[in-house]
Amino acid sequence: MKIPGKMQLIQLSATGDADNLRIASGPTPRPRSGEVLIRVAAAGINRPDLLQRRGLYPQPPGASETLGLEIAGTVVKAAAGVQSPRVGEQVCALLAGGGYAEYATAPATQCLPIPARLSMLEASALPEAFFTVWSNLFMPGNLGADESILIHGGSSGIGTTAIAIAHAFGARVIVTAGSDEKCQACLRLGANHAINYRTQDFVQQVRSLQDGKGVDVVLDIIGGSYFARNLELLNMRGRIIQIGLQQGSEVMLPLLTLMQKRASVTGSTLRPRSIGEKAVIAQQLRQQVWPLIESGKIRPPLIDKVFPLAEAAQAHAWMERGAHIGKIVLQVAH
Repeated sequence: MKIPGKMQLIQLSATGDADNLRIASGPTPRPRSGEVLIRVAAAGINRPDLLQRRGLYPQPPGASETLGLEIAGTVVKAAAGVQSPRVGEQVCALLAGGGYAEYATAPATQCLPIPARLSMLEASALPEAFFTVWSNLFMPGNLGADESILIHGGSSGIGTTAIAIAHAFGARVIVTAGSDEKCQACLRLGANHAINYRTQDFVQQVRSLQDGKGVDVVLDIIGGSYFARNLELLNMRGRIIQIGLQQGSEVMLPLLTLMQKRASVTGSTLRPRSIGEKAVIAQQLRQQVWPLIESGKIRPPLIDKVFPLAEAAQAHAWMERGAHIGKIVLQVAH
């Protein structure tokens, strides 16, 4: 197919409100060494996009200024020497930026095949959450099949993904969410128990559910005041995995409790990692997780709402309301 010189994209006119996102025209990117060019069918919306829009999460050096960290689409061009994926293959890909557009470039090693039976819309919601969850829960986190995990924000894109993967690998899954509706959705996705944090104290509820014990792993996107309570809930040799800071980054660390429990605290961000690191994560996902998606053991990502590309501002506003369950996606091409 002929690749146009110009494409539609979402332009951020100035950092700030969602209304600063507008449809615009710009040059179609060209794949650099090791990259492929993808005609985008759909792009996932993620909380880091909102932070970048507000000027709080700048793109890495050399990355596109256009928002968007994950896409699904068709490879239309490959840089010299790229053997896979090939032109014509349908893929989903993790990006450092540039997803809110008709075309985007991605490192070939960060592209994964569309799992059988998944639509482009569903596949576009995979990369950011699955790369994040896998690289935290199963690489440094070492979540075991006989262990228990508490997932905060269970109805978010990260949360619903963590439920699906942890459940598929045999862990006992407890989540927190902000409404009874969200709790019910988490249970349907495979959580063993769901706690409405607005009406229940999650520390007390976890203790009750665990016969007075705590959990082995906490996956937290909240931070702030949750940290000390997470540590209180850890079993011996438990792990806190911090991947978000919705309540802030400043916490008091009760070192004595940490020492007595022989606990560990880890955290990470995905975007600044090297292409090599992301390639390792992608390879592990392809080998260990993609077959479970294709067999149905891990369900397709839950899509809350789909917006056309031109309504990216409305999509951001919807995420900021906090009422969504699962992922929000932009449909770029039909």
